[in-house]
Amino acid sequence: MRAFERTKRMGKLRATMVIVLALALSGCWTQFRGGPTHTGFQPFEGSINVANVANLTEAWTGTTGGAIWSSPAVVGGVAYVGSDDGHLYAFDAAGVTNCSGTPKSCAPLWTAATGGFARSSPAVVDGIVYVGTASGSVLAFDATGVSGCSGVPKTCSPLWTATVGSSVVSSPTVANGVLYVGGQFGGLYAFDAHGVTGCSGVPKTCSRLWLMNAGAAVASSAAVDGGVAYVGSRDGKLYAVDAAGTVNCSGTPKTCTPLWTATLGGFVDQSPTVSNGFVYISNATQGGPSIAAFDAAGQVSCSGNPRSCTPVWTANIGPVSGLGSAAVSNGTLYIAGSALFAFDATGQIGCSGTPKVCTPKFGATLAVGTNSSPTVANGVLFLGTNEGRIAAFDAAGTRGCVGPPTLCTPLWSAFTGGLIRTSPAVVAGALYVGSDDAKLHVYRLPA
Repeated sequence: MRAFERTKRMGKLRATMVIVLALALSGCWTQFRGGPTHTGFQPFEGSINVANVANLTEAWTGTTGGAIWSSPAVVGGVAYVGSDDGHLYAFDAAGVTNCSGTPKSCAPLWTAATGGFARSSPAVVDGIVYVGTASGSVLAFDATGVSGCSGVPKTCSPLWTATVGSSVVSSPTVANGVLYVGGQFGGLYAFDAHGVTGCSGVPKTCSRLWLMNAGAAVASSAAVDGGVAYVGSRDGKLYAVDAAGTVNCSGTPKTCTPLWTATLGGFVDQSPTVSNGFVYISNATQGGPSIAAFDAAGQVSCSGNPRSCTPVWTANIGPVSGLGSAAVSNGTLYIAGSALFAFDATGQIGCSGTPKVCTPKFGATLAVGTNSSPTVANGVLFLGTNEGRIAAFDAAGTRGCVGPPTLCTPLWSAFTGGLIRTSPAVVAGALYVGSDDAKLHVYRLPA
């Protein structure tokens, strides 16, 4: 009986821990595409859904001094975004502090100079916000806007910096205490995210833990999962490298070679997505696959030494006027360029041939295409477009959809004042998206 009661108590404790974790994560969109695997999926959204998304209205805007190419991160009640005016901005995510007027406009809680345009999307982990800069550096700031911050209006200086070389448009990825970022000189760099190992001086500067050399510039943001970091390069390849910097790594300073590579051709600027044993990478190069799925373990359809892999399945979506990174949710992969398409992520439904090629389950037309990457939350897919519209679709391809072939129309849309290149973030019932009109736009359901 005592054993039964102890087991029962342990079960309740585990359930409570899961609930606490879910509540904690529901207030977060920590980095580009939501987290280190870059799925673009928000699993904890419970307010916005396909039935009420049409009621979204703009709650507030945050004004910066330049176009926003950076995708927002939202953590701990603060929304962070970079701007082409050479600054990182931190806004009250609730739209209360430093906010006024009708329509409501918000001034930042604090800003930080980045030494040139900040098109790299910020990552916020363990109380530190990281961003890449046009000056070829990675900067780390106190996310609370306290350490190294002063003045009215408040400005912040970095806790530490690291040099990558040339402009950094790759968005930092943080996982297991390591920061990964691509460099325009052709490599994936790894740094101690806590600014300890390899760091010294006042002001503090950090040297890399390791470097993997690619054949060309790396604008892609690395996805990290299962101890492997995946990144695309402008040499047309996808690289998989040991995220710990141990396997295939040697020397001082340490240099790593890939666990495996895959050749797609052209420029691969898009960022990989890792989900359910697959790594997906999109590619805007004409003549190659628009989307390719590989075995994340580097086993299936892989051979040779050095190891090279071919796709488990591919799909083509025709000529593209831009192309974002893929989102994966509930077994479906979403990719958008000249139009929006949804594929079976496992490569089973609508797929045939050797090598296997897949056709979409459903799609949606876009007036002028997109460079934005889709975000999925609670059955709703959000996507920005090159006409400056943020639109919401039924992620299941049911509501607002007719066919076959199944084509969907938006359940809701709103126009910003400029082209939308950024990926939306959905956190605790609010939708955040940056625009070329130099504003962060935030939409909520009516109270």
